[in-house]
Amino acid sequence: MRSFETDVQLLKYRILKEVAERAFAGNLMESYYEIPKIISPGPKPTMRCCIYKERAIAQERVRLAMGGDSRNPNVIEIIPLACDECPVERYTVSQSCRGCISQRCIKNCPKNAITKDKNGKAFIDPDICIECGRCAKVCPYGAITENVRPCERSCKVGAIHMNEEKKAEIDPEKCIACGACVYQCPFGAAMDKSFMVDAINIIKNADGGKNYKVVAIVAPAIASQFTDVSLGQVVTAIRRLGIDYVVEAAMGADMVAEKEAEELAEKGFLTSSCCPAFVKYIETAMPDMVQHISHNLSPMAEIGRYVKINAEMPVRTIFIGPCTAKKAEQQKMTVDLWIDCVLTFEELQAMIDSQNIVMSVMDETPLEDASYFGRVFGRSGGLTEAVLEVVKEKGLDFEVKAEACDGIEACKTALLRAKAGKLGKNFIEGMACVGGCVGGACSLNHEVKGRAKVDQYGKKSEKESVGNAVETYKVGV
Repeated sequence: MRSFETDVQLLKYRILKEVAERAFAGNLMESYYEIPKIISPGPKPTMRCCIYKERAIAQERVRLAMGGDSRNPNVIEIIPLACDECPVERYTVSQSCRGCISQRCIKNCPKNAITKDKNGKAFIDPDICIECGRCAKVCPYGAITENVRPCERSCKVGAIHMNEEKKAEIDPEKCIACGACVYQCPFGAAMDKSFMVDAINIIKNADGGKNYKVVAIVAPAIASQFTDVSLGQVVTAIRRLGIDYVVEAAMGADMVAEKEAEELAEKGFLTSSCCPAFVKYIETAMPDMVQHISHNLSPMAEIGRYVKINAEMPVRTIFIGPCTAKKAEQQKMTVDLWIDCVLTFEELQAMIDSQNIVMSVMDETPLEDASYFGRVFGRSGGLTEAVLEVVKEKGLDFEVKAEACDGIEACKTALLRAKAGKLGKNFIEGMACVGGCVGGACSLNHEVKGRAKVDQYGKKSEKESVGNAVETYKVGV
């Protein structure tokens, strides 16, 4: 059994693997109800109160692994049945309460939700409490604790709230699809929709390349993911799935870097457009800054566009990366023409294992498309390095003063300062995930060495410059 960071990730992998195996075999719908029994064979439960609840939740996970609710445009969904183990009351009184006579908590409660019990200690009526937090602020003993659910705490844009049933609920108008809640929920109640079945159908319907060729576009963060095999072996495994060609999204990053540097020099101030969650944050939270977003496509869409336009025969493209927001980006009218489907590293691993492909015994298939600068887009600061390099290569008469931000809170701070005219920079590189793409929600691992591994991957490039990579790139399709 593979090693995973958490058992939630393991459970998700098991579901995805079972779905992938049946989708490849062509009997997924016939075995739809069998998978929960395989995941939770019983008779005793191992994760929930009873075997029936375990299977019911597993069935919901299967549904999401098959694409989820088509009526819900959000790529992140909440499984209500799985969302029931976190504390319901946000503010509770702990044993530290001394039953003091100052009664500051009672006097500062605007709804009279706090009383004293028979022992003189404070009691908060959850039916009256409006969760304002005033009582916690004034308690001299710190006896009133705030219980913030992990999904709420992880969501830095305030898109998650508790509904009337005390279940987590996502506001699609605020959600930026970053997947932080997916990664942080300890019960896996927040889950990204999988389009893995779509990818498998694309592969199968190609009929061995007779109808069209299938091209996988891999994100540079892949260099930090498969720790027990080489990247070349991973590429070979991807091709063994029935994919004809594997290209680097980093090649698209080289192309974007050239265009972004020129756009920045022309406009004088710019925010990056590579991270779809960062772009969505600007659009939803700071609409007056939308005018400053780069008009360039992301590296994913840029290389997809280049491949489809320059291929000698029809092509279907599948992007593979660590990002849930890429699934939302693919649905945009400006992108879906170039990218047909998005997979995560978690889904890729499940697909490979479903076909009993052993990567460690594979020969290596090299990736030789991109420059160092395109490859380091996979971590925070990489885009900035690439833009600086292009300005130097092209001899642009412009001084880049960049602010590289990772994590949506850092992005928010930079944007607010820029809006107020206090940033003192002319380029904001924004990445919603801490560390950049290497910290993506659907990474197989989030180890601190990820950044260093991406840098090592970049240094292996034989391309001398961004310009050299772009000029010499040829579509082999």
